[in-house]
Amino acid sequence: MTIFEFEENDTKTTYDMTRREFLEKSAVLGAGLTLSPMMVRMAAKPVGANDKIHLGLIGCNGQGFTNLQAFLRNPEVDCIALCDIDSGVLERRAADTEKIQGKKVAHLYKDWRKLIDNKDIDVVIIGTPDHWHCLQLVAACEAGKDVYCEKPLGNSIEECNIMVRAAEKYKRVVQVGQWQRSDPHWQDAMEFVHSGKLGKIRTVRVFSYQGWCPSIPVKPDQPVPEGVDYDMWLGPAPKRPFNPNRFHFTFRWFWDYAGGLMTDWGVHLLDYALFGMNVTAPNSIMASGGKFGYPDDACETPDLLQTIYTFNDFTVMWDHAIGIDDGAYGRNHGLGFVGENGTLVIDRNGWEVIPERVYGVERMEPVELQKSYGEGGLNLHVKNHLACIKERNFNCNASIQIGAHIAKFAHLGNIAYRTGKKLSWDGKTFHDAEADTYLCKTYREPWKLPVV
Repeated sequence: MTIFEFEENDTKTTYDMTRREFLEKSAVLGAGLTLSPMMVRMAAKPVGANDKIHLGLIGCNGQGFTNLQAFLRNPEVDCIALCDIDSGVLERRAADTEKIQGKKVAHLYKDWRKLIDNKDIDVVIIGTPDHWHCLQLVAACEAGKDVYCEKPLGNSIEECNIMVRAAEKYKRVVQVGQWQRSDPHWQDAMEFVHSGKLGKIRTVRVFSYQGWCPSIPVKPDQPVPEGVDYDMWLGPAPKRPFNPNRFHFTFRWFWDYAGGLMTDWGVHLLDYALFGMNVTAPNSIMASGGKFGYPDDACETPDLLQTIYTFNDFTVMWDHAIGIDDGAYGRNHGLGFVGENGTLVIDRNGWEVIPERVYGVERMEPVELQKSYGEGGLNLHVKNHLACIKERNFNCNASIQIGAHIAKFAHLGNIAYRTGKKLSWDGKTFHDAEADTYLCKTYREPWKLPVV
């Protein structure tokens, strides 16, 4: 049984949706639009169970390189190509990779399309900003390569739909970088939630308060740094002058490229809210927030946001803030499954159960903190991906379908915030002209959103 399946006859589980049923229901989060085609590339050779896996990384600066390091902890992996639009980053990461694997990286590129066209590459890691994921993943799938794509999967609902169709059409093994899906203490906690011991769950509190992540001050536009292909960095995003605030890590606070904390942390945490409650699409979404802590800084996305997703008989409540560490339950991130008998609280450090106390009587036994354990979620996530590649098993712990579903779920919250409306969603449209304009990004020429 995979992490995403449920035993239908397990008396300890109150939910009985199988993985197949979940994915079928997840499909209601959107059908496609008519879009422009991409060039089809030559397919790569299949990877045998005992073969070396040749890897290429697109986007080397941050999490992309962290992902590469996790792959290189496995002896069957050989990094043969790196790509980055920043020559300085590319050269530094080439030297770092050589130290790790004991030999030089064979190919260094500034144009990701050349990496995709390298027939010796079996697996592509996509570590670029969110607005690039769709084009690069679809091209990799067309070229017959398996993919590890950093989260969130796409920068719009329609991009996610396109990427799912590409992975399914070209039969590629795709793992999305939601590594908590492979972390054992998260799996243990969900088994407890599914046991029914918490009683009726009325709400799930999901929160991310990131005190380490303050605002960014307004900075003037500047000349493009030497060695940076800025036009390629922008890609399908609107043409704008170079500004350091929109580059590297802080790109995530601008709507052109990402969705703020809602999509950055939300896809990790909201994912487990849906998994724990065994649900897919909400009945309605509403959100409120703004630039309350830093009204004059450079960020476009809100520094504080609350979003309520309403289901038939419970809610999921998202709550985020930057520059503040005090979230809920004495944690700066996590989830609280609030039941009639008690509340299960979980974050990356572990999970516990706090009993509900009524008239001085506890309704259930407490569960002391169960700390995280094992070799780390990211390392296990990569091992799961490599095993699935060898077995041609498309049901990775964070498969393309799982990654797409939760990315779209997070985008629903951002769209509710940006419109200021309580929205309903039927899987294809909000039936609201303003909200529907956010379903699909307009790509800057000559880039085209692919048809699959």
